[in-house]
Amino acid sequence: MQQSSPIDMPRIEINTVMRMVYVWMGLGLLVTMFTAYTVGNTPALLELAVAPGMGIISIIFLFGSVIALSAGLNRNWLSPGGAIALFFVFAAIMGFTLSVTMVAYLSPTITLADGTTLVNDFYNPQPVYAAAASAAGLFLAMTVVGFTTKADLTKMGTYLMIGLIGIIIAMVVNIFLRSDGLSFIISILGVIIFTGLTAYDTQKIRDMSLNPEIARGGNAAVKFSVMGALTLYLDLINLFLFLLMIFGGRD
Repeated sequence: MQQSSPIDMPRIEINTVMRMVYVWMGLGLLVTMFTAYTVGNTPALLELAVAPGMGIISIIFLFGSVIALSAGLNRNWLSPGGAIALFFVFAAIMGFTLSVTMVAYLSPTITLADGTTLVNDFYNPQPVYAAAASAAGLFLAMTVVGFTTKADLTKMGTYLMIGLIGIIIAMVVNIFLRSDGLSFIISILGVIIFTGLTAYDTQKIRDMSLNPEIARGGNAAVKFSVMGALTLYLDLINLFLFLLMIFGGRD
């Protein structure tokens, strides 16, 4: 009777964990899209989203939820259910934050809470469709590369993280310079960096799945898959946003 090779089982477990990562990521994207749609079509919520200072508040909550989720999982403060809930809270905040941008591109008219309807002069859905399709294609291609390649992407990941820090600094500087040329360069570099990070992060998640505690499934696998989903979610969202800056011609 032919017996299975002892190396077959880890491969099955890796695929199972990766499937969980993509499921949570997909659900997170659905929460983001649903929230953005709901806010964009609810005048009172939309006025809240565009209220003075709300953009900064939303960014603080976004960073706070990412830090809380990362720290909670790394230090084992969060239960699997708590990690999932916090991930969806983060995804909803992201949807709330992106709703203003989506309305600007996708809504020909804007209805205020008092019933007043305004014509949206910025209406232009093509950049959103182009950015979404391009981001999806790049993400799919690079996550397949990261999952299947035998090359070690660790060194590339180090350079990409250095580049990411450089982009963040450049974006802060450009807040004051308001340079369209610098903004375009940042967008191009952002697409390159997050395209590479998608492959790097996918390989890192795949390799970490070899940890016996994770491969056995259970709570450890759920927590790991949520953290992996957050990582790849951020790669895809940032890819989309940088591509939108390129296709839209404005930040």
